[in-house]
Amino acid sequence: MRKRIWTLSPWFLIFSALMLGMACISYRYNRYLCYIEVAVSVISIAVVFVASLRFKRYLKHALKNTIIGIDTADPKFLEKLKMPVVVVGKKGDIIWNNSRFSKSLCGGRNPLGENILPFVGDESLDYLAETGQADVCVYGKFYTIYCIPTKAGYVLEYIDNTYYKVTIRDFKDAQPAVALVIFDNKEDFVNDNEEESARIVLSVESALQRWAASCGALYKKLSGSRYMIVLGNKELDNCVSRKFPILKEIRHIKLGSREATISMGIGCGSKSLKDCEKNARTALEMALGRGGDQVAVMKDKDSFEFFGGLSAGVEKLSKVRTRVISNALAKAVEESDRVLIMGHRFSDLDCVGASIGMQRVVEKTLKKHAGIVIDEKRSMASALIKYVKQNRPDEQIFISPSDVKAITPRTLLIILDTHTPDFLESEEIYNKCSRVVVIDHHRKMVNFIKNAIVLCIEPTASSASEMCTEIISYMGDQDLTEIEAEALLAGIVLDTKNFVMKTGVRTFEAAAYLRKKSANTVTVKRFFADNLETYREKYNIVSNAEIYDGCAISMTKNNVGNIRLVAAQAADELLMITDVYASFVLFETESSVVNVSARSYGKINVQIIMERLGGGGHQNMAAAQIKGSDMHTVRQLLTHAIDEVLSEQASEEATTENQIQNT
Repeated sequence: MRKRIWTLSPWFLIFSALMLGMACISYRYNRYLCYIEVAVSVISIAVVFVASLRFKRYLKHALKNTIIGIDTADPKFLEKLKMPVVVVGKKGDIIWNNSRFSKSLCGGRNPLGENILPFVGDESLDYLAETGQADVCVYGKFYTIYCIPTKAGYVLEYIDNTYYKVTIRDFKDAQPAVALVIFDNKEDFVNDNEEESARIVLSVESALQRWAASCGALYKKLSGSRYMIVLGNKELDNCVSRKFPILKEIRHIKLGSREATISMGIGCGSKSLKDCEKNARTALEMALGRGGDQVAVMKDKDSFEFFGGLSAGVEKLSKVRTRVISNALAKAVEESDRVLIMGHRFSDLDCVGASIGMQRVVEKTLKKHAGIVIDEKRSMASALIKYVKQNRPDEQIFISPSDVKAITPRTLLIILDTHTPDFLESEEIYNKCSRVVVIDHHRKMVNFIKNAIVLCIEPTASSASEMCTEIISYMGDQDLTEIEAEALLAGIVLDTKNFVMKTGVRTFEAAAYLRKKSANTVTVKRFFADNLETYREKYNIVSNAEIYDGCAISMTKNNVGNIRLVAAQAADELLMITDVYASFVLFETESSVVNVSARSYGKINVQIIMERLGGGGHQNMAAAQIKGSDMHTVRQLLTHAIDEVLSEQASEEATTENQIQNT
């Protein structure tokens, strides 16, 4: 009809135009003929107008009938559809369904009167009505549901795409993943009896081979302590769900009191094996930077999952790497026109002590102007800063971040005691410096500084002061005085809790070296002295603590001037309570910002718990800062994270024990 109207109407309009033209000519000679021509023209236009109206009425009537047919869910209409269809009431009861729905989803039975929930997977009717469609799994089959809301309920249409979904799933499961494995502490065993060391190495390799065989994976030894395993994504997902019990199995391989440990980096989700292997190397570097004895899985760029990391790491006795780092740092200083030294916000004795020692060597030994960028008002090492200013009054050692000017392309920024931009004293200064050196002892985090020309992250070191002491000994220490030696020793004493935590052979060697440089232990002790108000608040926090599953948790709303220092000291004191293996102190520094200071003696890894809250640190000392929340909400989040970590740890130990027994 539409085609006929729009085919003839132009001729009617042309004819009308001709009649009007002839009427104008005839008006002068024969007015009667003129009136006839005008009438014919008007009739032609009227014919086109009426035909158009009739066509619009026809469309409106047809559309109305169609809408009524769908809105009332006419069974005759819906039965003819070649897909499962069901009509559901507002409350989810099945009002009507076609035969294909009964056959495909109900096994041939009639589901009238039943609720639709078993047939919509995990989705709700409100969600379906809002989105219009959803992918669901019903009784092992995959469907795409299309929802049409009506006045009285819903019409649901099911598209069976099981074949395509299963094909995609099988394809993804068959994609390869590359795992690079390193025997962390192999050198600790090879120096012993050859037969015993060979037994340890053989036991580790046999465990890896059994694990690879159980995953249907390809196993290959690359070098003396490095291995490569290629497995499928399905097997990888299975290992992820079981938290990689191979880590615990390897730790059961012992020689005396020493445990064998491995680190593993896994790359997956890439288009080629080459990219997977590249991601595996990045993941392995991340696992080693976090202390080893763990698995890092890299699926996307800068997206990691970590498993394990329960042990404290193995101290490296060799100082070859320290000497290489020292030479690289000295060269970087020589090529610079100015050196800035900066630590983390709310700097502590370790951060400031390491900075003071490094500043002295750069300025006096390497002959480059150096300054320590620090916000003295927010520092927790005010006693040490005051002590250095009194003994070196003629030198401008400390610089406020706002006073740093004239940063050139050759300016070198040395970052100490942190390796993430978010924790820096001034992120603005870091962004302006193109040459950066990082020295830190915390476990490596995902958002680490990636543009460093020298990156030294050693999580087995006790403190940044210990690392700087070793580096300084290779750079030239003739200008190091007792002031810098005491500052460095104070940093070591702080992070080791008076040589109790994370104290290795190299820690005592560094302390002995500083004592040889005339460091006075009495002076160092004075840096830890508290005033009366601080002392009272610290023990007020301790007295208000509650014990939760082996963890001491305390909250305080008293915002004394140095609340961060008080909270850290209170967390240390809480570890002195019997049967307390970790401590957490919650405090507020400003509105809707809750801080958590965490400490542990090693049985519970507080770093993992703090990472669940968005923070970090290392196994025995960590922290987190939660914005936009209150104290009680953060306490609930903390207890939930503690439950998760302890449950995972217990489950991993039980699973591994069963696996070892079965083996």
